[in-house]
Amino acid sequence: MAQTTGPILAIGGLTLANRVVFNDQPMDWKVPIGTAIAAVLFSGAERVSPRAAVGLAYLALVSVVFVRVDPAVPSPAESALKWFNER
Repeated sequence: MAQTTGPILAIGGLTLANRVVFNDQPMDWKVPIGTAIAAVLFSGAERVSPRAAVGLAYLALVSVVFVRVDPAVPSPAESALKWFNER
């Protein structure tokens, strides 16, 4: 597997878990499909410029943790903060 596959799959997993598990939103099938397409594209980009592709993958992972993907659903960091404050 390529070095970018892990971060890209983590992005998809975080997005789905945040949406479906933590915020009780319906399953959005565009997320796993887009994740699979992004993993393939990043794998190809890694052959052209490995450092740039890996750096961009990790930058995207950090961004997904802190930025809302859907305006109606809090970011994973906001969801975690809410969960810790309720405990």
